[in-house]
Amino acid sequence: MNKNGLSLQIFFLSLLLTFASAEITNLKITADSRGMILFEKFGFTHTGHVMVSVTDVSYSSPSQTDLSRFGFFLLSEEALIQVVLEAEPNPNFCILDSRYTIPLFTFKDLSLSQRNFNHSYPVSTPSEYSLYFANCVPESQVTMTVHTETFNTDNGVKDYLPAGQTQLPMLYFLFSLAYFAFLGFWIYVCYSNRLSLHRIHILMASLLLMKALNLICAAEDKHYVKVTGTPHGWDVLFYIFQFLRVVLLFTVIVLIGTGWSFLKPFLQEREKKVLMIVIPLQVLANLASVVIGETGPFIKDWVTWNQVFLLVDIVCCCAIIFPIVWSIRSLRETSKTDGKAARNLAKLTLFRQFYIVVIGYLYFTRIVVFALRTISSYNYQWVSNAAEETASLAFYLVMFYMFRPIEKNEYFVIDEEEEEAAEAALRDEEFEL
Repeated sequence: MNKNGLSLQIFFLSLLLTFASAEITNLKITADSRGMILFEKFGFTHTGHVMVSVTDVSYSSPSQTDLSRFGFFLLSEEALIQVVLEAEPNPNFCILDSRYTIPLFTFKDLSLSQRNFNHSYPVSTPSEYSLYFANCVPESQVTMTVHTETFNTDNGVKDYLPAGQTQLPMLYFLFSLAYFAFLGFWIYVCYSNRLSLHRIHILMASLLLMKALNLICAAEDKHYVKVTGTPHGWDVLFYIFQFLRVVLLFTVIVLIGTGWSFLKPFLQEREKKVLMIVIPLQVLANLASVVIGETGPFIKDWVTWNQVFLLVDIVCCCAIIFPIVWSIRSLRETSKTDGKAARNLAKLTLFRQFYIVVIGYLYFTRIVVFALRTISSYNYQWVSNAAEETASLAFYLVMFYMFRPIEKNEYFVIDEEEEEAAEAALRDEEFEL
């Protein structure tokens, strides 16, 4: 195996799996020539176990094959850099020979008659380990059916979630309760201010409902994976509500940014185009999310789907900013001619604050959360989830407060005594972003 290819492959896959949940997996590998296949990453306690079962094994090679060159092993995060350094001076390096890996078995251990193997291995040293299969025979292809289980035990009870994720079911459940309470309060606010209710407020209520249902399904999904190793169909509901929630969130941000329903009853052509771009891209992003979540790095296109998801997410985040900028510029131009300085100053201030809030939310949930996942110890991975959900809840609270349905809000400030001061402020401050 090429040493540079080995180093880059191990390191890149490790980065992509900074946050990976484990469950019982069954997969069929057919005529695969990859030198390394990463199955999963798991945080073990001192009572961890990994079980690997392979059946229907076959391989093709242009020459006589040494079966000890095909095998499964565990690699800890601490040993990752050491293996990369070990491979550098040796162009024919086989990771199965590394003293930093924990070998499980090779094809040499297979039953000669049935070509299968089934064994469970205890993991007594707590750490985060990655389960790999290595093929150190050039130009060879492997076909096999693989069944894996990784779990920790607590008083004899199996826990299929990694050490840093066992808290996720309760975490998601508590946040779902917070959003259901938020939804109830929002309905009360809308009912109490029926005369100031706009269509956007109904859409915002739908967003809260989708977010709450998404979280309750995430809690059930993680709970069943934790207890049984499989989600029992809750993952399907999770992806459905996640898709609806994300599409609604981006749509609400775009519509608020354009002033739709608040300032004008219709969208301009360019604003419609933004929605026509964002919504299909979100469909693609959610498709990539499903592939990433329901498969794993053992499929050949897994890295490509990760790249698609990241690229589409970045494009969508950039696209939703434009309507807010357009509204700010439009209000600045209008303020010079319509003689309503105080009202326009309030609107400009509100939209600029909303712009800052959206930028802060996108930055925190995309950059800061990723950094937390990368630098956090494996047994504190739940902290990044808690930070992401806390930031999301704070963003929802601020956005809903800013655009709540009340009769006298910033949109309708018309105090004549403040008109002169507002005109001066509009002249002095250009509201550049």
